[in-house]
Amino acid sequence: MKCPYCNHEETQVIDSRDTENLETTRRRRECSKCKKRFTTYERVEEADIVVVKKDGKRERFERQKVLNGVIRACEKRQIPLEKIEKLVDAVESDLRKRDSVEIESKSIGRAVMRRLKNLDKVAFLRFASVYLEFEDIERFEEELDKLQKK
Repeated sequence: MKCPYCNHEETQVIDSRDTENLETTRRRRECSKCKKRFTTYERVEEADIVVVKKDGKRERFERQKVLNGVIRACEKRQIPLEKIEKLVDAVESDLRKRDSVEIESKSIGRAVMRRLKNLDKVAFLRFASVYLEFEDIERFEEELDKLQKK
């Protein structure tokens, strides 16, 4: 690791600890030449998830897009942002566990709907109406009936 102050290539790790969430390791280092100290962070580099859209186009997965969609579905509901973020974290975690880095957008939508159904039925219906592209009231009623039977 190069020293950020003098660019010397030899540094020594003085202290090493994991962060609270255990996803990053914080290291205090000292340059063997100028003796200045600095901090580095080590984390696992995750492969980008590629979303395959309905039209076949591919784009990089953006967690923020999923979060925005779920927040929109949960508007005016008494759902703390913390719960919404945990839902999105869980969806992203599930996606990263898959064998392929290419995931169809409909799989992402289904994963969100599965979790939203357990969190809030109204938010689920809102999300489903956009995601499943309800074209008429009958389609909406079908989904509502399924929800009420469970």
